[in-house]
This record gives sequence, C-alpha cells and structure tokens, in this order.
Amino acid sequence: MFQSFDAPTSPEQGPPRLASLRELLAKRGIDGFIVPRADAHQGEYVSDHDARLSWLTGFTGSAGFAIVLPDIAGVFIDGRYRVQVKAQIALDSFTPVPWPETKPGDWIRAHLSQGRVAYDPWLHSRDEIDRITAALAGSEVTLEPTKNLVDAIWPDQPAPPLGRVEVHPEALAGETSAAKRGRLAATLREAGQQAAILTLADSISWLLNIRGSDIPRNPVVHAFAILGDDGRLRLFVDERKLDADVRQHLGAEISVEPVSAFAPALDGLRGPVRVDRASAPKAVSDRLAAAGVEIAWATDPCILPKARKNTAEIAGTAEAHLRDGAAMCEFLAWLDAEAPKGTLTEIAVVSALEGFRRATNALRDISFDTICGAGPNGAIVHYRVTEGTDRPVKSGELLLVDSGGQYVDGTTDITRTVAVGDVGEPEKLAFTRVLQGMVAISRARWPRGLAGRDLDALARMPLWLAGQDYDHGTGHGVGAFLCVHEGPQRISRISEVPLEPGMMLSNEPGYYREGAFGIRTENLLVVEESPALPDGDDRAMLSFRTLTWVPIDRRLILRDMLSPAERFWIDAYHAEVLTRIGERVRPETLAWLREATAPL
Repeated sequence: MFQSFDAPTSPEQGPPRLASLRELLAKRGIDGFIVPRADAHQGEYVSDHDARLSWLTGFTGSAGFAIVLPDIAGVFIDGRYRVQVKAQIALDSFTPVPWPETKPGDWIRAHLSQGRVAYDPWLHSRDEIDRITAALAGSEVTLEPTKNLVDAIWPDQPAPPLGRVEVHPEALAGETSAAKRGRLAATLREAGQQAAILTLADSISWLLNIRGSDIPRNPVVHAFAILGDDGRLRLFVDERKLDADVRQHLGAEISVEPVSAFAPALDGLRGPVRVDRASAPKAVSDRLAAAGVEIAWATDPCILPKARKNTAEIAGTAEAHLRDGAAMCEFLAWLDAEAPKGTLTEIAVVSALEGFRRATNALRDISFDTICGAGPNGAIVHYRVTEGTDRPVKSGELLLVDSGGQYVDGTTDITRTVAVGDVGEPEKLAFTRVLQGMVAISRARWPRGLAGRDLDALARMPLWLAGQDYDHGTGHGVGAFLCVHEGPQRISRISEVPLEPGMMLSNEPGYYREGAFGIRTENLLVVEESPALPDGDDRAMLSFRTLTWVPIDRRLILRDMLSPAERFWIDAYHAEVLTRIGERVRPETLAWLREATAPL
C-alpha cells in the first residue's frame, strides 16, 4: 500500500460535525462526550472505521483525545503535536489542550460545574476511566458508559476492516504457537488464574504466529481471544479473514468464533480471569463483574514475552536492517545528487524513498507514513506531508526524513537529518548535540534492573547544557514484523519497565525550533548481556547492539565539539556501515558511501 498524500480531513469539516454531536448530546440529556484516538484494541494506529477523533476534529496524530462539552471542545495533545494540531483543527471551535500536563478529569471540573459526561466503554481502558472518575470525586459531574455517539452522527462511516490473515513462518517466529501458549498457560496456572483475556491485536498476532492487514503499516489481526490455563484458545474474529492454510495452522486447540460471540462468552467463564486494566476495554471487566466472574488484574501475559525477542527474531530483524540500510543508502546518494538542483518537494522525496525500498522486492509495507519535513516542517515532530502542505526542498535548509519498512523478517525505523547545501551554525550546533546524545545511548552500559527512565537523561544532557530539550521520548520498543511502536519498553523519563536482553528499541533524540528547522537522528538497538570488563565487579550488566547501518551526515557534525570517545564511536560506526552495506549497493552508490563514511 503506497503512502497517500491526501489530507484525511480538513479544519472546516470539524465545526458542523461538532454541532451535530452537541445536538445529539442535548437530545440525550448528556453534557459531554469523550472521543479517544483508540479503538477497541487500544492500538496506536486505527482503521478508517475507527478514526473518530480525526473525523470529528481534523487532528490526525497517533495519540490524543477530545472532550466535547456544551461550551468548549478540548483536543488533548502531547508535545509531539503542539505545532501540528494548530494546522489541523478549526481553532474557533476546538481548543488545543496540553496533555499530559493537563489531566482530563481536572479539565472537565474546570469547565463543567455539574452534569453527565459519557464515554464508549469499548474504547477506554479501566485504568483510564478510573483516573478520570477519581479526579471528578466530590464534584457534581458523573461519567456514564454509552454506545458510541460519534458513530451515531457519522453517516458514511467505513465498515470495519476485513484484512486477510497469513501464517507467520516458524523459522522467523523462533517458536511455535503451541509452545508460546504452553508457556503462558503455565504462567496462568502458577498465578491461580483460569483464563486470560487478550484484546491487543499485536499480542494475539504474536501468540498465534499470524499476521494481518486490518491496519495500514501494522501487520496485525483485529480479534479478541480467551486463553485458558490449559493452553487452549478461543479466537473471536471475522471468519472471512481466514483461509484454509490459516485454519490448518491454528489447529484443533484454537476454536474460531465470530466477534459478536466475545462479550457473551465472558459470562460463562470461571474465575479468576486475568484482565489487563491498562489495555482491555472497560466493557470487558464490566461484563465479567456483572456475571459474577472474579477478575485478576494483571498485565497482558503476552507483553513481556513478545518484547523479549528470541534468537530467530533478532537475526531476522538484523537482516531486514541490512536490506533496508542498502535501500536507504541508495536513497541518500540519490538525494545528494538531486536536492541541489532545486526541483524536489517533500512528496517527491517520500515517493522516491518508498521506491528504493520496494526495489528490494521484499518490502511488505512501509512501517508508518514517512515523515519528511523540509525546513520549518521538520519542526513538526510527526509531520505528514499532504498535497496542501508539500514544500520545496530548498538549499540552505535541513531535511528530516523519518521512515521505515515492514519486511517479513523484521520491522525497521530510521531517521536521518541531512543538509541541503550550506546550512547555518545554529543547525550544526544543534545537530551535533543531538548526535552526542544518540552516541551516549549507543555506548551505554548499565546494571541489570534499570529502566528506560534511568538512561533517558544520557541522550538529553548535551542539549540540556545548552538550554535545549525535546518533547518526546528518546526511544520506543519495536516489534518483529509487528508494530513499529511496541511496549512496554521505552527510553523515556516516565518508563519504569526494566530493560531486558532481546528488547529492541529506537534511539532518537532530537531538537526542534518552530518555524525554522527540526533535527532527529535515529538508530534501532537491541539489548544484550554485556561481557565482563577487566576492572569490573561481578554484577550483571547490559548494553546495546546497533541494528541500523546508514551514514550520518558528516557535513552537519562540528568535530571539535566531540570528545575523543565520541569521534571514535562515529568513525567506527561509519567504518562498519561501509563494511556491512558496501557490497549491497550499486557501484555508483558505493562511491558515495565511501565518501559519506570517511573518518571525521
């Protein structure tokens, strides 16, 4: 599926849709409605059927929500989207709200003295609703579940997706579905739990060694599942997605039932039943409670096993990165030749890059819509170019390109910021500081048991010393031919999940100057056990191994700002890029690559 450059919605469509929603609320005697980005599977990316937030407001970011009240409609966005939201919504009808600094419960209290605020319990987790309810305690505002009210006013809402399901080869998965289910069933038995509810699409896809096409860019299957403590599983999915090969792969221990049977099936379970209060729809726990089924609150049992990649998954991902790295080098060589001519636009760059990836004859899809920001557009962290925003690539400016590929053996994600012609000293200073932070994470060694929050400051310190920072995490988890953003591991000041061997993460510090430029440099890494050092003690240590092999623009590096250790790392990295990628590119690209990887 090629990337589209059409704007999915426009600001002027929001006000009449907002008016329709308020009219419906008034008819129902309801004073407010919460419109999340998420679907029933709490995925970061949603199908057209579930794109309620963007349909109503115009905002297309991957995180956020809206709260519609009689006199104000807030669109809650985090630091990645503070610039983007202002261009996508009608500011005379919708109000951007900085989140998570502003909590939804506090905001409701500030703007509604009394009344009823409704929500769709299939689109919110128990945790989320409990937090808002707690914030409203003592007020005269109540939260109430209801059927989705945006669906009620959306006349041409697309149908739910019917993407084809395929078998993910055991050689790439590294473990059979039966073995995975057996491991998780043993975990349930040890905890005294009779069953686990699975609602996350990537968890189900991983557990069953299947992949789907319900969501663009993310090869997951929309389904629900109930895993028993005997390893048997009930899969609730639209049967039209499954062919004979998939059914044979699922086998006798997996029953296939329609999605409509999922909620009634909850009534007949024997407890305790494991439910993830952070990801399962609140409707699930409400139904279990109504049926008198004991709930055991615990994390989705697939989360950590999925995050700890096995040998086969790491090897496949490493190969995917070499293939993708060669495509990126072909692209960057082309870009260096074409950009100075002054004829390129952002869309031309995005299309060319996808073409180089497709030329590998192995690309299944891009792993997310390519972020390609020229000049000031680079300061929009998750910028998505459209026909209406397409900007020329101009000499004297930076070009930020964040992209990735989905290959059957792995998922890639890489950002490179390049100079087009001669750029100014502020850009080079910021670029070098960002690079210093990326190198610091790449070189890190740490005692086992530390979390991403313990490493995050390493990436920010060079920027902090200059009074600068960035408003996003330093790194996110990455799946193995699954979602490009995968939990629970992150490199972030709010992440408390200990890093473990096999976890794959991005390493992507950045710096953004609104109206001027944006900088981000990103590699993917995998956590490994770190070998003992001569002067070390006996404590277990971990470190990162780099997966991404693509040159970093040397023209933007201020060499004298770097320490000897930083220069050594960059030179060693570039030497390794040449060794690993050189034999995979065309001769003319190899000449460019030799120059791009020359020692500092």
